[in-house]
Amino acid sequence: MNDFTADRLLSDDGVLLLTPDAVFTPDGPKDHYAAVVAGGTFRAVGPAEQVERDHPHLTPVRLPGHVLMPGFVDAHHHLTQSFGAALAFGEPSEIFRRVWVPLEGALDEEAVYVAAKLAALESLRGGFTTVADAGTRAAVDVELVAAAARDAGIRCVLGLVCNDADGDTDTALAGAEKHLTRYGAEELIHPSLAVSVPEAATARTLHHTARLAAEAGAVVQTHVNEHLAGVERSLVEHGLRPLEYLHHVGALGPQLLAAHATLVTPREVTLLADSGAAISYNPVASAWKGNAVAPATTMAERGIRFGLGTDGTRGDAFRLADAAEFAQRLSYGLATGDSSCGAGWTWLDRASRGGADAVGLGALTGRIAAGAAADFLLVDVSAPETALSRDLPWELVRRGNRDQISAVFVAGRLRAWHGWPTDWDGPALVRRAAELAHDVMLRAPVTRVHPTSTDAWAACS
Repeated sequence: MNDFTADRLLSDDGVLLLTPDAVFTPDGPKDHYAAVVAGGTFRAVGPAEQVERDHPHLTPVRLPGHVLMPGFVDAHHHLTQSFGAALAFGEPSEIFRRVWVPLEGALDEEAVYVAAKLAALESLRGGFTTVADAGTRAAVDVELVAAAARDAGIRCVLGLVCNDADGDTDTALAGAEKHLTRYGAEELIHPSLAVSVPEAATARTLHHTARLAAEAGAVVQTHVNEHLAGVERSLVEHGLRPLEYLHHVGALGPQLLAAHATLVTPREVTLLADSGAAISYNPVASAWKGNAVAPATTMAERGIRFGLGTDGTRGDAFRLADAAEFAQRLSYGLATGDSSCGAGWTWLDRASRGGADAVGLGALTGRIAAGAAADFLLVDVSAPETALSRDLPWELVRRGNRDQISAVFVAGRLRAWHGWPTDWDGPALVRRAAELAHDVMLRAPVTRVHPTSTDAWAACS
């Protein structure tokens, strides 16, 4: 293991010349590469000798036993649901009706901020430098979620829920326009629109939010084709499956970020490919409470844009990448004799560059290259799991873990060191979250189908 300290990664002017053992470039890991970070971006990336020669005024920071790789992008999260994460365990699908809507409805302003910041801390600890928040149902200004992400130091694609099936369409669309212009000068907050599920909005709102987002270069986030019940409701109401209905009303396009897409027909796969829409493939959510696993390897073959999302299950990027490959292997690979299932490099790429593209930030982040945002990780590969490396991308997917993440940088600043923030009190936040979560759960009208594990164990004893 390595014992260099965080102070080596700090500089008064924010300029660093980093020389790890290898750098993960868009073309794969490159040994003996270096990177210059300045002004929140990568100013240079290339062979270490050349980079050092081109920047003689900078003192190289040697990082033995480490690789520099892109920060992971969580393409689908719910930051204000962190107080109830364990409530999803062992529960059947469509838990949003019985758990998440009641839980978020019980959050006051402080609870929203603390819950979102707690989720952001977990994400940073797990190697995520960007999260796409699909919008909170709490009756608060979403600026509280933005403030939590900003204060935590994580990049956030911030969704504003525009549901209007039971409300005022003009008000919803006016709010959408205002939200898209609210964070124009922000470094870390990137506005997006959200519709919880297609049935939660009118056809007019689905069509116009798509247009507004496309004009603003933003995305519209929605949950699509996740549960059998939702697919069947759409068929009964519209005679079309949810993705087909989005296409019908003019909402299926490059601006769409559709979460889950676990129940898709061959026709819907073609609609996704032809429209340029993006998918958040959420394998852990499928395992915990979904109906199926999205056909991600088929999507990759068809050229469908997709990233990986946690859906708020756990903020551990290496375990997410492992789950992405493993779920494809169990659901599709075993039946067809596919021993690769995308291979390790596919899932690392989709968890970083692919995710950035899916959430609308492909031109900004997700890769280690000159001009890109300096959102990156320093990962200790001298650990037992990876020290004998023969194929590092595969080994990081199958054997890597967040304990190997020494440092997390977002916009060129050190945000986490060995799992804890460097410029604010992480343990104090965790303590306050525990206090608030207890009070929230006492007043939230949550309905669970299954007892807790402890209660079930006692009943069987």
